[in-house]
Amino acid sequence: MIICAIDDLIFSIKISTTAKHLGADVFFERTAAGIVPRVREKQPSLVIFDLNSQKLAPLEAIASLKADPDLRHVKTLGYVSHVDEATVAAARQAGVDQVMARSAFTQRLAEILGTGSP
Repeated sequence: MIICAIDDLIFSIKISTTAKHLGADVFFERTAAGIVPRVREKQPSLVIFDLNSQKLAPLEAIASLKADPDLRHVKTLGYVSHVDEATVAAARQAGVDQVMARSAFTQRLAEILGTGSP
């Protein structure tokens, strides 16, 4: 099970289509307040974040996950515009396990969804 904290329609479609093709179990959480409770409920192998999302507050969600002793083991992957160095640094400070440029994320999407790890 992979949870995607993504509100971008284009990326949601790419992920859904790839997941369906692979038979991967993917759940989309589209509210900031729902991310941590959903991770607690589903216990996914990976949570994917759109680090540029204004609506989902990904940096706060990552920090909350990594501060929670019961959830800190859950792997996190964030993708971001390759030129947004400030967000990359902030995500690393929040505790994200891996940050990828959007283009690299798209290229490796099948691998990520197929293995359930970054």
